[in-house]
Amino acid sequence: MAVPQASVPFTLLLGVLIALTALGMDMFLPSVPLIAQSFGAEPGAAQLAVTTYLLGLAVGQISLGPLSDRFGRKPVLLAGVGLFFVSSACGAAADSVLEVALLRFAQGAGMSSGPVVARSIVRDLYAREQAAHLLSRMMAVFGIIPVAAPLVGGQAVALGGWPAVFLVFSAIAVALLAAVGFGLRETAPAERPSVAPARIAASYTVLFADARFRASLATMLLAQLGIIAFVSSSSLAMVQALHLTPTAFSLLFAAVMIGQITGGIIGSRIVVRLGISCMVRLGTALALAGGLLLAALALAGMSHWSAVVLPMILYLFGCSFMIPSATAAALSPFPQMAGAASSLLGALPFGLGAVVSAGLAGAFDGTTRPMALAVAVFSIAAFLAERFYFRKIVHG
Repeated sequence: MAVPQASVPFTLLLGVLIALTALGMDMFLPSVPLIAQSFGAEPGAAQLAVTTYLLGLAVGQISLGPLSDRFGRKPVLLAGVGLFFVSSACGAAADSVLEVALLRFAQGAGMSSGPVVARSIVRDLYAREQAAHLLSRMMAVFGIIPVAAPLVGGQAVALGGWPAVFLVFSAIAVALLAAVGFGLRETAPAERPSVAPARIAASYTVLFADARFRASLATMLLAQLGIIAFVSSSSLAMVQALHLTPTAFSLLFAAVMIGQITGGIIGSRIVVRLGISCMVRLGTALALAGGLLLAALALAGMSHWSAVVLPMILYLFGCSFMIPSATAAALSPFPQMAGAASSLLGALPFGLGAVVSAGLAGAFDGTTRPMALAVAVFSIAAFLAERFYFRKIVHG
């Protein structure tokens, strides 16, 4: 079923789908302080809506991948985007922080269908460096979403308050339903595995038993947790600690994504020549440099926005080299279990990310230090995982 080259519209659609999880986070962030203020809650209480969203992403991804292996990519994606629409429409009418948090869980579960199915489609069509090439191109598209999303969210909040963000989410869901319904063909293999719990558990056992999958997962998981630590805490850290306006925060958050866009573009052009292993090695080294710089500036008491934005640009640049290649390395050995493998690659970062988000909400001390230290710790861990595990197991 392989095709020689992914078309631009097809790549754009897959890029938007894989970026749905970032869209749901980044467009929502400018509304977090306002939600807390509207309901008379502490900032940490509104942060609960970020944590429940991450939990929804984890639950959705762990279940939707095997379902897409059995019933096909397109039906599962349409169902997920439909849940995204319903939860978003209801979110605009929420009347408490708890209700917002619960609807964000449902929203996360629905939006998780995007990256699960998009990664599975890539594996249906390509393997190894060719898969990494397409994933890198998708990463460049992905990077546009975090640039635009906080800006759109900030403007929506300015024009219509926090409920307007959910209305924009609803409109996006409708557009995606049309794009998927009319523009995406089925790519799942003809042989469809059972979705019996025992069969799904057996698939996950096979995946975890394979050292290539574990090495790839460990390296990218740790780097992704660093991204989640930044994204989930950035609103509090930059608005509360650095005293930025929501609009200024949106602009600076968008600027951070320059690293992701440029990394995705450059990575897609060099991965076939350099190979997966070299891309992962280089990416983790760049992410390490960004994480250590972020922590050093925070510990030195730097309270200027550039002390956050510039190191995070470097961190995301490195991640854009590493994550597509590590994803391709993890998926390539399992063409018949692409959905299950994709589920684990998505569920684990967001499941653990929910714990990281909750921990950082509790650790917030009015400075950027907790966020910066978390990013640094995860960058060190990802570097060590590549150096002592991935490099020994996976060969480009």
